[in-house]
Amino acid sequence: MSVSNGAPADTVAPGHAETSITKEGFKITTRKLPILKAGPIEDMTKKLGIAPPEMIFGDNLVRIEHAQSGWYIEFNAFDALHLVDKTGANMFKVSYSEEWQQNRQKQFEDIKEVVKPFDWSYSTDYKGTTPSTPAFQPTTTPIPLALLRRPDPIHFFDELVLYEDELADNGIAMLSCKIRVMPKRLLLLVRFFMRLDDVVFRIRDTRVFVEFETGEVMREYTAREEKYEHVQKKLPGRREDVLAIMRDPNHLAEYIPIVEQKLEGLKLK
Repeated sequence: MSVSNGAPADTVAPGHAETSITKEGFKITTRKLPILKAGPIEDMTKKLGIAPPEMIFGDNLVRIEHAQSGWYIEFNAFDALHLVDKTGANMFKVSYSEEWQQNRQKQFEDIKEVVKPFDWSYSTDYKGTTPSTPAFQPTTTPIPLALLRRPDPIHFFDELVLYEDELADNGIAMLSCKIRVMPKRLLLLVRFFMRLDDVVFRIRDTRVFVEFETGEVMREYTAREEKYEHVQKKLPGRREDVLAIMRDPNHLAEYIPIVEQKLEGLKLK
């Protein structure tokens, strides 16, 4: 397997950290390794053109391969960070940074010196690395949740983090992956979660569903976003409960409206 994390291949530890399972021609692989050291981080910084997040797991990945067709989809930190805005010209993000400056003047000045002009929240709309063909096509068919709710045995499960940053102690930005493989299908969730205190919540989910027998692959991208104060007002319970929910994107999602959604599919032979 090629290494696409922007670091030299010899930085990758032996394969004991890599696990895989094969189902009807689909090979599912995950790799979990420690946080990158200084040398690989420096190499990644040069290739990306931006400083990576505080905690960068550049060797971690999730990959789904279909040998017969040559198709694959992979999620890794380098390709995700490559989609972070490197210009600072996105006015939507600039409006938030100005608002944050008013609330957290000192911390913002610290960050500005280090990460400007790129997007210091490390927001990405990364939907996976795939070959050019066969390509996903737009569809109106949603992922079949009823099949996923069935009590099927789980033959493989893993979760890992690609990167994480505490935004100068003013929140969190994290890109993580969670995959479960059942006898006849799999579901992969890749989530970008950002909480910028007193400013904004952002959740961007990419779900990949594979039906092994038919070779059907579906990808659903859902972006949610809302101002911090609006979400805070909606949350029920005591202050302790509210603070706990604010750290849990699974609970937060129901309070944050969808701002973008995209459904795609393809069929492998």
